[in-house]
Parts: sequence; structure tokens; C-alpha cells
Amino acid sequence: MSEHVQRFSSIAEELNPEIYQHKLYPKHLVQIVSDDQVIHGWRAEQLQASDELSNLVLGKGEEVILDFGDHTVGRLSLHIKPVGSPPDAPLYLKVTFGEMPVEMAVPFSEYEGWLSRSWLQEEAYHVDVLPAVLHMERRYSFRYVKLQVIDTSVKYKVSFEQVYCTAVTSADQSQLQPLEHEDPELMAIDAVSIKTLEDCMQEVFEDGPKRDRRLWLGDLRLQALANYETFKNNGLVKRCLYLFAAFPNDKGLITANLFMKPVIIPDDTYLFDYSLIFVATLHDYYQATGDLKTLQELWPTAYRQIELSLEKLDERSVLQDENTWWSFIDWHQELNKQTASQAVLIYNMKLGLVLAECLGDQKQDLLRAQMDKIQSASLEHLWSDELGFFVSGREEQVSCASQIWMVLAGVVENEKAKDLLLRMLDEKSALPLTTPYMVHHLIEALIQVGERERAVGEMKSYWGSMIKDGADTFWELYDPNNKNFSPYGSYLINSYCHAWSCTPTYFIRKYEL
Repeated sequence: MSEHVQRFSSIAEELNPEIYQHKLYPKHLVQIVSDDQVIHGWRAEQLQASDELSNLVLGKGEEVILDFGDHTVGRLSLHIKPVGSPPDAPLYLKVTFGEMPVEMAVPFSEYEGWLSRSWLQEEAYHVDVLPAVLHMERRYSFRYVKLQVIDTSVKYKVSFEQVYCTAVTSADQSQLQPLEHEDPELMAIDAVSIKTLEDCMQEVFEDGPKRDRRLWLGDLRLQALANYETFKNNGLVKRCLYLFAAFPNDKGLITANLFMKPVIIPDDTYLFDYSLIFVATLHDYYQATGDLKTLQELWPTAYRQIELSLEKLDERSVLQDENTWWSFIDWHQELNKQTASQAVLIYNMKLGLVLAECLGDQKQDLLRAQMDKIQSASLEHLWSDELGFFVSGREEQVSCASQIWMVLAGVVENEKAKDLLLRMLDEKSALPLTTPYMVHHLIEALIQVGERERAVGEMKSYWGSMIKDGADTFWELYDPNNKNFSPYGSYLINSYCHAWSCTPTYFIRKYEL
């Protein structure tokens, strides 16, 4: 291990967070019923209080579904006892976890998506000795739990005397200030945002506790913003920054995400926009903490991301539209990402300039000159007077993502920026957004141009609609016009507690919306 990796890794290790634990018990026994009026066509209907669970006796082919009343992340424990004759065969038990009712209703055997079905949350156990206490080692992300007795023997059945979850998070509730607001819908949105962030805060800021469970740079940036206004676990942000800085590739490029087990492993996925967002994340951290030492140590890593990105510009100072690089930007198969990525570069160069000025770094003059050149090239080559929008790629695609990022980057400002965003929203002709990640940047852009009321309206329309559709934590993906949308081929595999969807609390609290 190089000295650089060893030092940054050791700093991150020293910042390993405290994990808070508490027990949660199911609230109700439920049945899952078909309902065409709700998302994915299934809803949970209460049957009785969970106090009645210990009175239920289940034999072969019987099941019970538990509702914990809210989303939780942790490890399940089951206290099981036999009923009837002494057990003369093992208990064969299947346990299925779900964040949404559909995961209780649709057999996972029907899954045909392209992501590995191993992410679908289910376990099968053979319990040889009864009574037994089964402590499940794997951590799960869920609200609902289905207990299915696959088989016992003809001589005995089982009951569950106690079921509970040991919930885990690195979010310290004592740091959270209550929100007093006259708007009950914004109060609800704030609460669900915070719950989403809390359940994604573990040893690092995970992207989703159900699926991936990794540290992704784009998610980290948004989680950190929400954290500064809520749990204030700034040490966790610092830990994540050092982890990314510790594992660049041989050119100094930062990976899009890190695997945390069995040791820290950088993924071999590199995203143009995510590598650059390290600059923004470091900038936000410094603005929130004033931690000059961390800024001094990590600034060379941040600046290196800008240097490497500049290599992808053509002779016009425009990002080359080719398949030698990839940005995330948003989950839309048709989205051309050239123009949005160019704007992400400008955006991070401007924040990098702020950091260079704070440090008195001589690179600030070079940064300023390059930034001005790229911004001018964007207006000359990526703006269409005929269409009145920024265009992207050889086919000159007009997308919401391109307009939003160009506004955020300050390529157009003031009334021009406001007019651009409002026309984009009202005309609805641009390629739309598909993820909360990109909707976050829309809200940020609206606030930036002074459209606070429109920002609140869009936030209510999007995240408020999620709550109306049953969200107790905010989701990875949500298209109000196509509620079964999944880029993975099945909404069963979607993450229904996802980091990049937690930022309404940031907007509500930071900007006093």
C-alpha cells in the first residue's frame, strides 16, 4: 500500500462512526390485497395488532405478514416454538422482506430484470432444534416481513413468540432540530427525507440499504448537503472524502463508488460527472465546517479531477461527444449527456476556483482563464438560437438535464436563466427527468434563479406525490407519468429507500422554504 493510500485510509479509519442500535417490533399483521388504484397494484390491509402474533399457530403452507409500521434497516430476530407433538423433522422456514407491498405479493421467482436477483430480499432456513431463537446475520432494509412455513411434519406446527428488528444507523437523533412549519405537506416531506437519510447512514453514506449498499460519489454529495442541515455528522462526510481520495486509479481519477467489504475496494466504474463532483463535495464540506487542514490535504485530489476532465475537450473547448467516457447525469436511455456534462465541468471548476482562492493557490488564474474559455464555447456551440435551448450531441437533443445544469453552472444567469427554466417546465418539449437525483438539481436551479414558489410547487408535485403513493422513505426512481418505471427491467429490484432522494429536507431547512 502506498504512503498516500495508507495515510488517507488511516484517517478514514479513525473516523469510523458510532453505530446506534435500537429494537423495533412489528405494529400489525396484514394481508396484501390487489388494488388498481395504488402504485404497483398492491396495498397492505391491516388485520390485527401484532400482539396477536404469538397466538397464531402455523403449519405447512401457511404464512403471516408483519408490518413494522415504518421503514427500517437492521437484523431480524425470531423466537420460534413448536406446538403439538415433539418436532420429528426440521422446520423449513422462508422469510421474505419488502420495502413495498408488491414485494410481499409478487413471487420473486417471477423476476426477470437484468440486475442480479440475489438483491431480492429472502432467506430460507432449516431449523433442526425447537424451540429456537433465530438471529438473522444479514442486514435487511424493509417495512414488511413475510414468514412462510414451507414444511414441518404432520405432528407439529410452530408459533412465533417474538419478532423484532435491531435497527442500525450512524445518524444521531440528538443532533436533529425539530422543524416548525406552517405547511403540513412540507412537514411531511421533511420527515420522510430525514428518515431516508437516517436509514442510508451506516459505516458510510450508503446509496441504498437494500441494494448496492455502496458509497457512491453522486449520492454522497447530496447526502452530505442534507446531513449539514439535520444530523450534522460531519465526521462521516470527512471519512467518505478521505476514502475516495485514498483509492484513485493510476492517473489519479476517482472511482464512482467504493465497496466497503471485506476491505475497501474501488470499483472499476468511472463516471465523468461523479469524479468531478468530488470537487463540489469538498467545497460543501469546507463551507460547512471550515476544516482548512482537510481542504489542504484533499485539494490536489480535487484539482486532479478537473485536469483529467479537461483532457476530454476538443479544439473548440467542447466536451467530445463519444463513447470513450460516460456520465451518469440521469437514468434515461435516450439522454445525450454531452451538454449536461460540459456544464458539470464548468460548475465544479467554479467551486474549485473558490477553493483555490481560499488556499491562495496559483492555479486560480489558470482555472479562471480555462473556465471563461469553456463557458464561452458552451454559448457558441451548444446554444441554439432557433430552438431557444441548449442542445446536446450530434442530433442536437434538447433535454431538461442540459438546461438545468447550464443554469446551475451559471452559463446563463438572472432573467435569461429564469426564462430558460420556466419555458422548459411549461412547454414540456424537452427530454424529461427520471430520478430524484436530477429533480434535486432542478429544485436547486429554480432556487438559484429566485423561483422559490415554483421550487416548492415542483417539490410537492414530486416528493409529495411519492408520499401519496405510499412512500415512508423516498425512492431511487419515480416517474409520476410512469409509476412502474425501472431501468433494471423490474420494479421489484428498485430501491425504495435511496440516498439521492433525501434532499427536500436540505431545501426546506437551508433556504427556509
